[in-house]
Amino acid sequence: MIRLTEITEENWLTAASLSVKEEQKRFLAPAVGILARGYVYRSCNARVRVIENDGTIVGLALVREFTDEPLGYDLQQFMIDGNYQGRGYGSAALALILEELRAEGRFDHVEVCVKKDDAAAIRLYEKHGFTDSGYVDPDAPDSINLICQLR
Repeated sequence: MIRLTEITEENWLTAASLSVKEEQKRFLAPAVGILARGYVYRSCNARVRVIENDGTIVGLALVREFTDEPLGYDLQQFMIDGNYQGRGYGSAALALILEELRAEGRFDHVEVCVKKDDAAAIRLYEKHGFTDSGYVDPDAPDSINLICQLR
């Protein structure tokens, strides 16, 4: 069963050793980079979630809050280790993340920036209600900004 847990002294080294498949590495930061971003964005209420399946760490996610308008959540990073992909863990974990954000209720939407050629990620987000926001980040013109309404 998939669940989200906190980074702890006991699990951070295992979490830091996660890795996506070789052809996916250009799409996101390595796991240790995700952990570092969680620290760097602490002023934005960043939280790194460990994704576990029956006690085995299979992925990581980083959510932070936007500090400028429009206020909302930013799903900064989301990854399932290459050894555990294709089992539905990503979809289940994304559903839990959205459920957690809805329950928290601070903001009405969550955004994610995805490389335009990362078709698998785009399909996953669209399956969970994300749509193209129309915004093009000048610093990431090769990416699409997706948004999911939480209310």
